[in-house]
Amino acid sequence: MNQLLNKLERKFGKYAIRDIIRYVIILYVAGAALSLLSPGLYKTYLALDFEAVFHGQVWRLVTFLLEPLDAGGTMGGTLISILFLFIEVNLFLMFGRSLEMEWGTFRFNMYFLSGYLLNILAGLILYLSPLHVGIYYGGFQYLYWSMFFAFALNNPDMQLLLYFVIPIKVKWLALLDALFLVYQIFSYLRTAVICLVQYHQAGMEAYFSYAGVYFGMAAAIVVALLNFIIYFLASRNYKRISPREIHRRRSYVKKSRPQNVYEGGARHRCAICGRTELDAPDLDFRYCSKCEGNYEYCSDHLFTHQHVKK
Repeated sequence: MNQLLNKLERKFGKYAIRDIIRYVIILYVAGAALSLLSPGLYKTYLALDFEAVFHGQVWRLVTFLLEPLDAGGTMGGTLISILFLFIEVNLFLMFGRSLEMEWGTFRFNMYFLSGYLLNILAGLILYLSPLHVGIYYGGFQYLYWSMFFAFALNNPDMQLLLYFVIPIKVKWLALLDALFLVYQIFSYLRTAVICLVQYHQAGMEAYFSYAGVYFGMAAAIVVALLNFIIYFLASRNYKRISPREIHRRRSYVKKSRPQNVYEGGARHRCAICGRTELDAPDLDFRYCSKCEGNYEYCSDHLFTHQHVKK
C-alpha cells in the first residue's frame, strides 16, 4: 500500500489540492446551513440514493457530501448545534492541517478520495443487497471524525479541555471515541435486526425500510474506521520489522562484535587483571569506548584503568 501511494504521488502529486481541509469544512458548513434552511431538500434531491442515480440523477454521487447536520427542532437545539458546529470546524481545521503536514498534501487528498469512494461502494452494496437500501446516510460525518484517530496517533500526549474545563490527553479521548463508535455499530445492527424481526412478524414495509437505514448507518461507521486503518497501516515503515531486515541487523551486530575465546572457553577477560567470568562469575565486563582498540575490563577496573592510545 505504501509503495502504491508513492507511485501515485510521483505521477499525480502535482494535482493535489493544498489545504484541502478548508474545502472540506466549506462542505460541512454548507450541509449545516442546509439543515437549517430546508431540511427536506437534501433527502429529496441531494442524498445518495442509487435508485435515483440509476434513473439519471447522477449529481447525487457528489451532492451527498452536503449531508446536513442535525440542528434540532427547537431554537435552543439550534443554538446548541451552531455552538458545536463552531467547535467542530475549529477541531477539523486543526486535525486536517496537522495530518497534511504529517502525511503530505497528496496522501491527505487521497485520504478523502478513498473515503469518498468507499462510501459510494458501501451505498451501492447496500442498494444491491436484499435490503435494497434506498438512501445511504452518515457517510462523511464519520469520515470527518476519523481524522481524530490519526491526529491522536501523531499527538498522543497533547491535551484538550473536555467541556472547556477538564484537561485530558488526546489518546484517552481517542480511546473513548473508538469505544463509543464500536458501541454505535452494535447498537445500529441490533436495532436493524429487531426491525427485520418486526417486519416478518407484522408484515409492515416501514420496518423493512428502517432496518436498511440502520444497517446503512452501521456501514458508514465501519467505512470511516476502515479508511483510517488503511492509511494508518500505509504510513508505517514495515521494512524495519521485515525478516530480511532483522536478519541483516543481527548479522551485522554479530560480525562487528569481537569474538574472543579464552582459556577454558571464557568469552570475557579483563585487560588489567586477566580475570574471566569463569574466575569470578559475579563480575561484569564492558568494552571501553575511550580506548583505541577492543579492550575489555571487569567492573573493578572499568573506571580506573588508563586509556589506551595508539
